[in-house]
Amino acid sequence: MDAIFITGTAGSGKSALTSRLIQWYKDNSAYPVSLNLDPGSLKLPYEPDVDVRDYIEVNTLMEKYDLGPNGSLVMASDLIATRLDEIQTEVNELNPDYVIIDTPGQIELFAFRASGPYFVTNFQADNKASLFAFDGMLVSSPVNYISISLLSSAVKLRLKMAQVNALTKRDLLLDRLQDILEWSTSMTSLEKSLDSEKDSEYSLLCKEIARSYSLGGFAEDLFAISNLTMSGMVNLVAALARILNQGEEVRD
Repeated sequence: MDAIFITGTAGSGKSALTSRLIQWYKDNSAYPVSLNLDPGSLKLPYEPDVDVRDYIEVNTLMEKYDLGPNGSLVMASDLIATRLDEIQTEVNELNPDYVIIDTPGQIELFAFRASGPYFVTNFQADNKASLFAFDGMLVSSPVNYISISLLSSAVKLRLKMAQVNALTKRDLLLDRLQDILEWSTSMTSLEKSLDSEKDSEYSLLCKEIARSYSLGGFAEDLFAISNLTMSGMVNLVAALARILNQGEEVRD
């Protein structure tokens, strides 16, 4: 069993991407299952095979401990680690080829508190990878692209997993799509776009960050995908396969 953790900012399309990956693997003769790790989610575009909400209920925490919405979400996210054994047992009983793990909407609650890295480290799987969703609507400017790239790297460092970066909502980015993809592969293109920014101070800062980012080996390919048409999924799944199974999409 291989585990793919879907990470990214709130609203970046993590749950939709989870749904599409499940569909892709099913269509290609694999047996995937979905694990929802977001205790605060109200509605999902898929039916979770394993659901943390069966163990942790945000509204119950609010009433029991007299917490507000944010406090209850923090507590719920911390409690995820305490239910690891039950969640692991549920997943193992299903015996899937892949488990697609939809992480909490607020990425800071999963990646930057102790419970998230603990869950990732102790969840038992043959191979693990993180799939970070770059929200296409947030990275349409070079400054924002640098900001989200730094967040992506921070998540990778916290979770200590190989990572693939996916650009979501490509359907809404047709006029900027090529520019964004070039930023991920060409420092020259990125610096040229930063030169056009009106605020020269932030443009210069972003250039220095981008150069350090590239020299440090943190720059990675960005795979543009559409959750509507499944466009780009072939390349994305191939990148995951290279990490998980040395290029084999489904293992015997």
